[in-house]
Amino acid sequence: MLDFRLDEEQRMLTDAIARYAEQQVRKVFRDAEELGEIPVNVLQAGWEIGLLPTMIPEEYGGFGDHSAVTGAVAMEAFAWGDLAVTLNLMVPNLVAIPVLLGGTDNQKEGLLPEFCDETPPHFTAALTEPVIQFNPHKLRTTAVRDGDDYVLNGIKTVVPLAGDAKMMLVYASEEGVTQAFLVSAESDGLKIGARDKLMGIKALPTYTVTLENVRVAVTAKLGGEAGIDFGRILNHSRVALGAAAVGMARAGYEYARDYAKQRVQFGEPIAHRQSIAFMIADMATDVDEARLMVWEVAWLLDQGKDATHVAAVMKQRIDNLVLNVADRAVQVLGGYGYIREYPVELWLRNARGFATFDGLTIV
Repeated sequence: MLDFRLDEEQRMLTDAIARYAEQQVRKVFRDAEELGEIPVNVLQAGWEIGLLPTMIPEEYGGFGDHSAVTGAVAMEAFAWGDLAVTLNLMVPNLVAIPVLLGGTDNQKEGLLPEFCDETPPHFTAALTEPVIQFNPHKLRTTAVRDGDDYVLNGIKTVVPLAGDAKMMLVYASEEGVTQAFLVSAESDGLKIGARDKLMGIKALPTYTVTLENVRVAVTAKLGGEAGIDFGRILNHSRVALGAAAVGMARAGYEYARDYAKQRVQFGEPIAHRQSIAFMIADMATDVDEARLMVWEVAWLLDQGKDATHVAAVMKQRIDNLVLNVADRAVQVLGGYGYIREYPVELWLRNARGFATFDGLTIV
């Protein structure tokens, strides 16, 4: 049965993340958005919380077991602080979790210990492509076997931290099936374009990556000859994105709620007005609904059950829900909601991107 109570380790983890989000992230996230850069000490402090090592078994240098539920509650706590900071911190997960879920023994032994060091490795992943109605199961990037190599061709977009990456996990279609390949960033034919100019999450550097006849050894294919269960990896990614949306929606709801209690017009707080009160109540309901949907999918994944359908439904529902909550937060603030001095306009811009954030995080 589903149990919605956090265990002691989960409470300790989320408490530590909540303190970090409130005491460090909330003090810098607006400046980071304007400057397009997050202070290094803030990112290092977030990494030192140790979320990723807690998901890596001891045999590979970690100190825990992978749990989608734990990842979901942690993602919500991180994203309450700021989405761009959260996605930046989770970039190493884009390689570590797929390797953990689908890598060969040699790939796990060779790569996973690197994610347990004091500083994160410069790895990233490339999934999204610049096409209308992007479908991760029908990629245009191709992988063609050629003797002892694979030859990769295609264009990827919104690849996080690609400018500093030493290795990328590139998703490509091999005979119509989505597979993943470990590619050195210095490979011949791999080109990293200029930094993207995004509508939101401006503190997360992302890039377009072009692959022109990039050769990798057959051993670079994640999962070896058998490959990966991409659907399983995508489900875990959708849990992470859903949890991040919940965290950001909760931030917007709480900010609007507190503002409505303090903002006085015509002699009383605007929260006393039925239209505002009902709007805030709907926001609270939406946040709780979204959280339960994420936890259900995460629980199913941890139980080894098929979660593909519920994960797809959850993702579509939450993409709309987080946007509606952020929009209502702007409405509660009235004219102030459109001013950059207040964070709700940033949350609205970030919320609009969730429908296109496939491949930006995973737990």
